[in-house]
Amino acid sequence: MEKTISRRITEFAVNLKYEDLPDDVVDEVKRFLYDSIGCAYGGYHTKDVNILYNIYKKVKGAPEATIIGYGDRLPAVNVSLVNSLMIRSLDFNDIYWKEDPSHPSDLIPAALAVGELAHASMKDVITAIVLAYEFEMRLCKFAVPGVRERKWHHATLTQFVSPLVAGKLLGLSEDEMVNAIGISASHNYTIGCPTAGKLTMMKNTVDPMAVQSGVLAALMAQKGYTGTEAVFEGKEGLMDVFGPEWDINELTGGLGENFQILECGMKAFPSEALTHTHITATLKAVIENDIKPEDVEEVKITAIAKAVDILFDKNKYEINSRETADHSLPYCVARAIIDRKITTQSFDKEKLFDPLLKDIIFRIKGEPSVEFEKMFPEKQPSQVIIRTKNNKEYKVYLEFPKGDSREPMTIEDLDNKFKALSEKLLGSDKQNQVKNMIFSCENISAQEFMAQLIV
Repeated sequence: MEKTISRRITEFAVNLKYEDLPDDVVDEVKRFLYDSIGCAYGGYHTKDVNILYNIYKKVKGAPEATIIGYGDRLPAVNVSLVNSLMIRSLDFNDIYWKEDPSHPSDLIPAALAVGELAHASMKDVITAIVLAYEFEMRLCKFAVPGVRERKWHHATLTQFVSPLVAGKLLGLSEDEMVNAIGISASHNYTIGCPTAGKLTMMKNTVDPMAVQSGVLAALMAQKGYTGTEAVFEGKEGLMDVFGPEWDINELTGGLGENFQILECGMKAFPSEALTHTHITATLKAVIENDIKPEDVEEVKITAIAKAVDILFDKNKYEINSRETADHSLPYCVARAIIDRKITTQSFDKEKLFDPLLKDIIFRIKGEPSVEFEKMFPEKQPSQVIIRTKNNKEYKVYLEFPKGDSREPMTIEDLDNKFKALSEKLLGSDKQNQVKNMIFSCENISAQEFMAQLIV
């Protein structure tokens, strides 16, 4: 009898060892850890993180894992959600685009929380993080078109991966891991509305919830709980319900030959990933030609149809929250024109209601391109044309943004990002201490690692 997809994935996950990982893969894990911990320090201050933190602080429970920054030790299931939201809340963590988009670093807190619970080494945590990227990114190529194209959210993918990450650190057997996937993936499908239209705190929360679900599923499986094995290909499973096209080879073929993490990108801007090439092109046009906000008559942005649909709907011109602003291309482009940069401060409340913004934002229009559609996702093309009031036109065309794996962020870029995100919490000595600890973390335990992240 042919092995199920869950079992084929599980065989690879259970058998992968730290010693199997090439040096460049281990180095890349550390880079993503550095980037993600920086994002968590930035997210420490957000309202949504503080709401969940205070809920779980009141609930209390067994001191199994550490909340980043705060230092509270609470049950690993709850910590995985808070820490994942902390990394995700500014929409500044990593990004991968294929048939589906995703943010594999949302899964890092599952590895850290369960790593602490299991008294694991950071070598074990690194191995689990490799699995997180491997299967989250493979799932992004599995559905043709992606589940996002079918009006579902990519948290639908994460529910399959989080039990693998947690289960690896719990030392689950193959059968237990298969059960963990079947438990998590039986109940955590996420509709697309959190990232459609007017956005709320749920935009950044649904994926962390799928992370938490996988941690709970792994703990249940460890105690003997069973789950649906053929949750991918079985009757009324993912492939049957979501149909019609699936590339199984993208999910299970060539495991261990190359590691997917080397193809993931980072964000140079704290906004929805489809905005990045357009922001980069806008900044290039504005800075190189010294275009002032008051000079702008019209901005025309040519993009893939998906970007126009998500980022230019009518709600993206009616800005009343950070969540809507960082998913609004008109807003991001307007702020880039006004401020000549996009940072986490670009989405502060006073920026959202800036009178100058209101004058410019309605001058920015999106235009879908069939030609660009054919290039995506191998390239993320953008053409920005800024027409000034004296009837001059400035055009910039780019195919991918800073942070893409083909134009990766340098360590200097990462340092600048980390320092900007953590400066409200950490002095320069502590920033350097955390950086040095992350880049030598294979020599310590998960508990020692997390203890160094407390403010």
